[in-house]
Amino acid sequence: MAVRGRPRGFDAEAALDRAVEVFWRQGYEGASLADLTEAMGINRPSMYAAFGNKEELFHRAVARYAEADMAYARDALAEATAYAVIESFLRANAEALTRPDRPSGCLSVQGGLAEGGESGRIARFLADSRLAGEHALAQRLVRAVEEGDLPEDTDPYALARYVMVVSEGNAVHAAAGATRAALDATVDIALRAVPRPGAAGAAYSPEADGGQAPVVSTPSA
Repeated sequence: MAVRGRPRGFDAEAALDRAVEVFWRQGYEGASLADLTEAMGINRPSMYAAFGNKEELFHRAVARYAEADMAYARDALAEATAYAVIESFLRANAEALTRPDRPSGCLSVQGGLAEGGESGRIARFLADSRLAGEHALAQRLVRAVEEGDLPEDTDPYALARYVMVVSEGNAVHAAAGATRAALDATVDIALRAVPRPGAAGAAYSPEADGGQAPVVSTPSA
């Protein structure tokens, strides 16, 4: 007859959410085990038993962050047009980066910026995570080109990279104190470079919708 292990005696999901906040505010390198266990309300043996070592805990925290705090990225991919996909993503991203109830900035950008050793692995892991998001966006834009929603000479991979550069740059500025209004102003400018169908290689002109902003050519890779 199998013997059940002792119950953990703590809410693992809630503890993981608190670990997310510690890593988000302090980065991987800056978050000590003492900081983590204190925030999670558990001791080190319980942390190791439930989540593994610090690096494994960080991987779990990033997955949790992607599932909860970045759900808007998945929602944006379901928008009907490429322009709506990009606008939805960048607007929601600006909001998420400046939420008053969460740390400023983005865990996947500022979580591991140091180089060398363990920190180098963390930086690589986060870079790969961001690249996966960029690839998902690029595939959605490939479909948009195939469906005629984007001009046929649009480079969907370069456009996806451009969108991610804007979002990651906004994350850095948000962590330094930029407001949502400031980030939205950047998004306004970035959206002018998103091509629309009807004029091969030409960027969408807000003047067509009654706006006054100048046309900005689509960025190259």
